[in-house]
Amino acid sequence: MLLDTYNEAVDNLIKKVRTTQRENIIKAGEMIAETVANGGNVYLSQICHQIEMDLINRGGGPTFYRHFAWKMDVEKNGRKRDRSEVDDTTWGMAEYALKLSDMKPGDLLMVSSVSGRTKNVVDLAYEAKKMGIKVIAFTSMEYTMSVDPVHPSGKRLYEMVDIAMDNCAPSAEAMVDAPGIEAKFAAASGIACDILLWSMTAVAVEKLQEKGITPGILKSANFPGGSDYNNEKLYPQYDKYGW
Repeated sequence: MLLDTYNEAVDNLIKKVRTTQRENIIKAGEMIAETVANGGNVYLSQICHQIEMDLINRGGGPTFYRHFAWKMDVEKNGRKRDRSEVDDTTWGMAEYALKLSDMKPGDLLMVSSVSGRTKNVVDLAYEAKKMGIKVIAFTSMEYTMSVDPVHPSGKRLYEMVDIAMDNCAPSAEAMVDAPGIEAKFAAASGIACDILLWSMTAVAVEKLQEKGITPGILKSANFPGGSDYNNEKLYPQYDKYGW
């Protein structure tokens, strides 16, 4: 059955992530803990189609993770015309987004591009590093090594960040051959990134405790007393200390 083939592919993916990324997981967890302990903020920005929301503002998740996203809306209602003579490149736009955010040098930003060349992601990582922000990236090393960079620096995402987490996704993302279907089936990176994020967080929580810091871990808002606990204790604690 395709179900069994999929389950086997997932098992192999998880095993590969755990065995090949353990050192990076520990390094990333230590970086998170160090950032929080030093008063910095930690931001997650659209990790693999927003898998970061599995950790943010939910039961079991730490208060020290904050979401970061930006967009620019431009009204376009004129008739369609040839604009080939217009330079419509937008490299450097992320600089303005970062300036308008509440990020500071020493903060930590996590970003994601499976191919390692998604324009807005690479631009954000590049500008964040210029600003003195630490960057952890989630990417597929197999995928990114098979494509050319698009950033003016000539670098792919993994080449411009502090830690590159390999989500071990195959080139073009999907894992399984389904009979009679040309494209492969079942994306790998979401599963891998969720495991990586929680693993890094486990290290970070432990390292913070070793530093004498007990980070806020949210209770489910739907569990009796959970919402009051979060609102009366944990969120004020985060506002005061950053954890």
